[in-house]
Amino acid sequence: MDQTYTFAAALNWLDYYKAGSLELLDLYSEDAAITCGCGTRQVLSGRRSLRSYWVDRFEQKPVVDLIDLEDWLAGVVAVSYRTKIDVVRSVLTFDAHTGLIWIQRCGPLS
Repeated sequence: MDQTYTFAAALNWLDYYKAGSLELLDLYSEDAAITCGCGTRQVLSGRRSLRSYWVDRFEQKPVVDLIDLEDWLAGVVAVSYRTKIDVVRSVLTFDAHTGLIWIQRCGPLS
């Protein structure tokens, strides 16, 4: 998977997050999972769980601005951003076949 594509997809993800748009869910594969370490650790999968997570996230931890975008491995991008509460890093792993987010791991950036 092309680095330019994953960077662009990660920026789209952040733009949807900033806008509080549930169109963000269209960036996730059908079998996507989120492991969130912000507060109480939670592991989510399934469209309904991801939707509930994002509705809450838009309200409780809206994005203020981008801090950094890092290429970790082929198909893996780390997005560091500031919320009203803290600084968070989300590591997005893209499915090589669909180009959609397969796994997201996030937590406070120390």
